[in-house]
Amino acid sequence: MSTQDAVGNGRLRDQLATMATEAHRPELADIDRLPTLDLARHMNAEDATVTTAVEGRLPEIAAAIDGIAERMARGGRLIYAGAGTAGRLGVLDASECPPTFNTDPSQVVGLIAGGPAAMVTAVEGAEDSEEAARQDLDALGLSPEDTVVGISASGRTPYAVEAVRHARSLGALTVGLSCNADSALAAAAEHGIEIVVGPETLTGSTRLKAGTAQKLVLNMFSTITMIRIGKTYGNLMVDVRASNEKLRARAHRIVGLATDASDEAIAEALTATGGEVKNAILTLRGAVDARTAEHLLEDAHGHLRKALEAAAA
Repeated sequence: MSTQDAVGNGRLRDQLATMATEAHRPELADIDRLPTLDLARHMNAEDATVTTAVEGRLPEIAAAIDGIAERMARGGRLIYAGAGTAGRLGVLDASECPPTFNTDPSQVVGLIAGGPAAMVTAVEGAEDSEEAARQDLDALGLSPEDTVVGISASGRTPYAVEAVRHARSLGALTVGLSCNADSALAAAAEHGIEIVVGPETLTGSTRLKAGTAQKLVLNMFSTITMIRIGKTYGNLMVDVRASNEKLRARAHRIVGLATDASDEAIAEALTATGGEVKNAILTLRGAVDARTAEHLLEDAHGHLRKALEAAAA
């Protein structure tokens, strides 16, 4: 290691020593001697503290979601950017949106430092590349209608911080999600959200409480945004993509819950509308044919409740 590298490494060690996510807990020095049940109880108790930490940041989370939803309603995209566990969580949340909400894969995108291979294999040095963050975002053709969410437990990961900085310079809405106070990531973003969950059971293993906190917040980002832009009807996933037997059964059940129609009527409605749940509900509850249902939903920008009101009128 060169003298310059040694100095840089020392600075990073000093920086990590100030972070709650990296703090050492001497009282847990002998956990490897504990019975398995005691270890499980400890981890469960630790996880129970995460929701309280998230609760303390709900106003900031809600403000970010309103900004995301406003842009998505105008055709913008939600883009996650992170490295390691944080990047994987972003990719996971993005990949769940098409089957759950029938979104196009380009609407919610997960970027992970090092590319797709980093989902399963660590790519050495990828998280330190600011240039890669800029290149990954530029490849998407970022616009002011898009939102970029940088995710980093430490709040200092160069890839995530630069993704937010670069996106902001291009006019996109930016959100920084971290698990340390006074983070560089939060400072770089318009919406800085810091979920401080404290030291981990295993020192520095931020796939634990920090990862759980990030997962909870990403669930809120995508789910509540989709509710806001009309991807649900009440708490029913009316935009579900019925791509397999289980989802076809779920689609049938959702139409039933929304309409109280008979199984035969539901099957007929789904057939007439090509399996589209929203359209099927509208034909049954609005007493319109499939073609009219399609037009009403187009006029309502996909909001089933508004389309039902129009049908009633």
